[in-house]
Amino acid sequence: MIHDIFEEFAGALAPMSALIGLDLGEKTIGVAVSDRMRGVASPLETVRRKKFTLDSARLLEIIADREIGGILLGLPKNMDGSEGPRCQSTRAFARNLSRLTEVPIGFWDERLSTVAAEKALLEADTTRKRRGQVIDHVAAGYILQGALDRMRFL
Repeated sequence: MIHDIFEEFAGALAPMSALIGLDLGEKTIGVAVSDRMRGVASPLETVRRKKFTLDSARLLEIIADREIGGILLGLPKNMDGSEGPRCQSTRAFARNLSRLTEVPIGFWDERLSTVAAEKALLEADTTRKRRGQVIDHVAAGYILQGALDRMRFL
């Protein structure tokens, strides 16, 4: 089931279940996972996008292996808060994914998550090549951590 309201998404989650955070791009999907206590988000991997069936198969494999209880998609809103074509694409991905799993799906505003990830990687003196390899799943970690931090106050 897809939840547009974050509080409803949080309420639909089974207790003591990990979450997966996704940063959807045109060519890649950054993946991060949380612990069962939902305290810490850890960047996991970057999935190279091919077609939906292959992409979703890899994501569902991760969800099953890690016993994930909720899927959080970064929603790439415009800086003024409006939704553009990338948000429509993310929502379409969520609709297609919801047909394949019963795990609750929610959204988190991802504005500036890639900028924050890039800044952190620069501060860690990461090479340009390495930044290119990890930026997407580090951004997914920022998205997921923001949601986890918000959940503590619900």
